[in-house]
Amino acid sequence: MKRIGILTSGGDAPGMNAAVRAVVRVAIFKGLKVSGIRRGYQGLLEGDIFDMDVSSVGDIIHRGGTILQSARCLEFVEDEGFQKGLDMLKMFNIDGLVVCGGDGSYKGAYRLWQNGFPTIGIPGTIDNDLAYTDYTIGFDTAINTVVNAIGNLRDTSSSHGRANIVEVMGRHCGDIALHAGLAGGAESILIPEIEFDIDEVCRKLIQGRNRGKLHNIILLAEGVGKPYEVSKAIEDKIGMETRVSIIGHLQRGGIPTAFDRIIASRFGNKAVELLIEGKGGRAVGIDGDDIIDVPLEEATKPNDRLNKEMYELAQMLSI
Repeated sequence: MKRIGILTSGGDAPGMNAAVRAVVRVAIFKGLKVSGIRRGYQGLLEGDIFDMDVSSVGDIIHRGGTILQSARCLEFVEDEGFQKGLDMLKMFNIDGLVVCGGDGSYKGAYRLWQNGFPTIGIPGTIDNDLAYTDYTIGFDTAINTVVNAIGNLRDTSSSHGRANIVEVMGRHCGDIALHAGLAGGAESILIPEIEFDIDEVCRKLIQGRNRGKLHNIILLAEGVGKPYEVSKAIEDKIGMETRVSIIGHLQRGGIPTAFDRIIASRFGNKAVELLIEGKGGRAVGIDGDDIIDVPLEEATKPNDRLNKEMYELAQMLSI
């Protein structure tokens, strides 16, 4: 292993830059050369590859997004495009590749590994939807962004006596809604893992109104359904004025939290160590406070994990 490549793929996540920084500096410290690949697999196919040194990653640990940029690449899924990417890695004398992204990015890395090319995955997605790791890079920053938004919405909700439905990201994983809802004191948390009862949501709103509550926050994960339909159902059933706020891509931006910077740095270090040890087809993650690695094939299995204890606690606290 003389030269490794690093790319970020799929949706960007705060903390990706910290991971890139760690990969580059740890690799150089251990005598390896590093190639940066811009715009994920799309940049790989186009040969958008450049040498990186210590100064390439200076002053980036605190920055959101990714200096390597990111893109989704359908061409890489096709046999011809995949072979082109594999040939490009060989053309630039890259001996191993670190891929920072989510499940789609991991599938590309796993296919490279199946074809004999050493790859290591670093979990970079705000959704926290990779079941093998407790946390993914960007998740902690995203929930803090949502909690701040809840605080702002609560102010205006109190002024008008309204209910606010806040839609957050997460696709089919409700972790952002669950964690931010608990931290932000939401009255109801609607997640795709658990079917919700609109009558139960309305009952909580009525109970709150009866005891003089002026604000109501409902967290809704995007995988649940259309927030405007939920809003209309509430207004039709109990006549409470309801507004919808879709936070959207604001959750992906911003300065990464200390937690995201720390785990990203530890992930980057582990990824380089694995390649030096001659290991590939692995994904790094965190279990408790331990940095772990599992086969990429296992890392891409569907996420059926839900912290039911946390969900039940949120339900009790929102009476």
